[in-house]
Amino acid sequence: MEVRSEGVQVRCDKLQAPVIARTRLRVWFIRVCSSIVIWTCLIQLLTVTELWRSNFISGITSRIYHTNQRPFLAETTVAQAPPPYPPARNYTSNGFLRVSCNGGLNQMRAAICDMVTIARLLNLTLVVPELDKKSFWADPSNFEDIFDVTHFIGSLRDEVRIVKRVPKKFNTKNGYSTLKMAPISWSNEKYYLEQILPHFSKHKVVHFNKTDARLANNGLPLDLQKLRCRVNFQALKFTPEIETLGQKLIRILREKGPFVALHLRYEMDMLAFSGCTHGCSHEEAEELKRMRYAFPWWREKEIVSEERRLQGQCPLTPEETALVLQALGFDRDMQIYIAAGEIYGGEHRLAQLRAAFPKILKKEMMLAHDELWQFQNHSSQMAALDFMVSVASNAFIPTYDGNMAKLVEGHRRYLGFKKSILLDRKKLVELLDLHQNGTLPFDEFSDAVRQVHENRMGQPFRRRVSDKPKEEDYFYANPQECLCEGTKCNDLFGPRNSSEVR
Repeated sequence: MEVRSEGVQVRCDKLQAPVIARTRLRVWFIRVCSSIVIWTCLIQLLTVTELWRSNFISGITSRIYHTNQRPFLAETTVAQAPPPYPPARNYTSNGFLRVSCNGGLNQMRAAICDMVTIARLLNLTLVVPELDKKSFWADPSNFEDIFDVTHFIGSLRDEVRIVKRVPKKFNTKNGYSTLKMAPISWSNEKYYLEQILPHFSKHKVVHFNKTDARLANNGLPLDLQKLRCRVNFQALKFTPEIETLGQKLIRILREKGPFVALHLRYEMDMLAFSGCTHGCSHEEAEELKRMRYAFPWWREKEIVSEERRLQGQCPLTPEETALVLQALGFDRDMQIYIAAGEIYGGEHRLAQLRAAFPKILKKEMMLAHDELWQFQNHSSQMAALDFMVSVASNAFIPTYDGNMAKLVEGHRRYLGFKKSILLDRKKLVELLDLHQNGTLPFDEFSDAVRQVHENRMGQPFRRRVSDKPKEEDYFYANPQECLCEGTKCNDLFGPRNSSEVR
């Protein structure tokens, strides 16, 4: 019996073994499936949470990004991470717009803002602008050498599609031709819609080979004017290398107190092309004249320097500038940063200015050679450093109203109407001559200079409008549409009146 019982037990164990194995397999399978389900749910939950958080934050930052409030930031504000790029605008492109900018850095900067605005108006795809390499300065820099191209493309993608190059399928091998043309200067919305847009039905690629002042200062829809500002103040950021070095210059200056950025337009090219030789020797005047004749694209050759000076059309000399700064009441110990290229005549011509204001500074004096070498022979990159310092300065004083003076003035208005002393050169020449010939004592000279400039300190005012665009105020010097909202504009600028049109 015992043996039989053991035999039965053995048979029972054999019968139960497969059952136990199947049960264990089932338990293992259930555990694996449960783990997969749990992990899947967890991952989905995290994904949904992250998407909700991202959309929530993006919604807030997008609303902040698109507000038209000016960034009245304190100079000590710590830089924060930029908001995420806005979602891309979905539209059918009418073609590709190529542009070749002409002129110096700030003329090209304004042109880039205009070209983005034109591309938006005509529903085009903009190709990253090409910069001028053939002008007097012969700067070989490309767009991405000066501006942050990734930020430029990304920050504007809700307005216009921007690409780095025209797709190969639109080249001549595939039967496409590019139309090269220069739009008419100071043109309005109607001109581009009626005269330019039809070209894209025949030519998928149109190349603007001149871009300076091709869009009107006034009379454009408000949304287009605000887009020009958005490009200028938000989308056109300098490269990290330029930003870092520019901020270092600003930090060095601020650590030693307030400073003035003096845009001393007394470089050789400025004098040669303007024909202004006041204070120069006969040999220097002849050298400047030869240079003017050496450039065939400069149409005006014979210029009477003194006539031009009396009309207020010449930059102040360094010696005249020293007297004007003293008359305006600047302290001898004030830091004066020279935001300009090489001064014609070198240190010799700066002697009187340096005697009056010993703390004359230039970027070449403030930075080590190995910090600046990468920017040497790249005038636009050097100008970008001066631009940054000028915008950040406690006071900005241009001795001539060129493109940099106007663009910096506009930036300083946008940042809260920071002091920009806009010199009345015609009146100053009259006062300077009276003082220097002994007719006008310094105290009276100083009182007169201050009175002339009492309302020329960068205060709010409406742009002057004229039927002659060259005689009206430049949009980028006073982008009033971007400085206030609605009824607040009347509080800021005063009510509109007929005096705006001249």
